[in-house]
Amino acid sequence: MSYIPFNAEDFVVSADSITSTLWSNNASTLTSFFTASAAITNNAYLPVYAVNPNSNTTALPQFSISYGQVNGTGSAPINSTVTGLSPTRITYGQFRTLVNGDENTNFNFGTGNPNSPDLYVINVNRANYKEKLFLGTFNLWLSGSDGTNQSLIKLTDNSLSTTTVNYCDAGRVFDIVSGSNGITTTSNFAGITAGYTVSGSYGKYLPDVGLILLNPRALFLSASQGGIGLIPDTGLTSNALSNINRGLYRAMSLGANFQLNSEETITSDYIFVRIKNGDFNYTTNPSMISGSGEFYYPSLVENPQTFITTVGMYNDNNELLAVAKLSKPLVKDFTKEALIRVKLDF
Repeated sequence: MSYIPFNAEDFVVSADSITSTLWSNNASTLTSFFTASAAITNNAYLPVYAVNPNSNTTALPQFSISYGQVNGTGSAPINSTVTGLSPTRITYGQFRTLVNGDENTNFNFGTGNPNSPDLYVINVNRANYKEKLFLGTFNLWLSGSDGTNQSLIKLTDNSLSTTTVNYCDAGRVFDIVSGSNGITTTSNFAGITAGYTVSGSYGKYLPDVGLILLNPRALFLSASQGGIGLIPDTGLTSNALSNINRGLYRAMSLGANFQLNSEETITSDYIFVRIKNGDFNYTTNPSMISGSGEFYYPSLVENPQTFITTVGMYNDNNELLAVAKLSKPLVKDFTKEALIRVKLDF
C-alpha cells in the first residue's frame, strides 16, 4: 500500500457559529408553562415544562425556578437546631460561589442594590442548549399586580446595547433590562418603596452557563416604578419557598412569552487530499490477481483504472486514525487528478 504525506498547506482550521432553537419541539418561544402536580412543597427548585407533565409522560423540564436568600429566610430550616440552615440559604451560597467565585461576596445588581440579600434564579435545562445561550434572543415577559395596577414588563439582556463585555467566574455577564432582542429601551427606574431601594437592572444574564438571575428588589416595585409587585414570602414555613417559586412562575405564565435560542461554535479541520495523475491508478484488490500473479483482465496493465471510495488518514507509524467516505466512487486513471476535501468537526 502506498501513502501520500500531508504538507502544512493541506490543513486549514475554521470555526463556525451554529444557532438553533432552545425549547422542545424546536420552539424558540414558550407561551405556555406547566408544573408537575406531584412537586414537593419545600423543594428548592420548581421544574417548569412546555407541556403538561401530568398528562404527558414524555414531557421534559425546560428550566427551573429557585430562590436564594443570604440568611435563609423564605423556607423552613432543614435542621431546626441550626439557625438559618435552609434551602434558600444553600441556593444563595451555591450560585454566589458559581458566579462570584467568592462565598463572602453578595450579588451586585447595580445602583441601589449592590449587596443584594436575595435573588431569583432561572436555570435553563442543560440538555436544551448546546454550548451557550445566543445573545440578543433573550426575551422574558413578566406580569403581575401591585394590588392596584396590573403590570407587564418586557425583559431582555443588554448585550447589543453595550460596548463593554464584563466577565465573572461563570463567563460573560450582561445586565437584564427593559427592552427586546438585546436592545435596551429603559435601563433604570426610580422610586423607593417600603425600604426596598431601586436597582440599576432587573438582574444578570449569564449566557455561558445558561443562568438568568433576577433581582427581587426590582420585581417588588409597583407598576408605576417598573416592577410587578412580586413580594417574596419571608416566612420560615414549609410553604414559603413553594409560594416564592410559584410567584415567579405565575408572573411568567401571565406574561406568556419566554424566548431563547442556543449557540454552538463548531471547529472544523479541513484536510485537502491531493491525488496526482500518477497516483493510485492500480487496484489493490487481491481478487483481481490470479494465483500465478497475473491480472485476470490484461487491459488493466496498459490502461489501468480504479475507483476511489475511501480516504484513510494515518499517523507516522502507519496507524489508521480516521476514515472519510466519498458520496460516490471517483474514477481515477493516468489522465485524471483529484482534490478531495475532508472535513473533521470537533
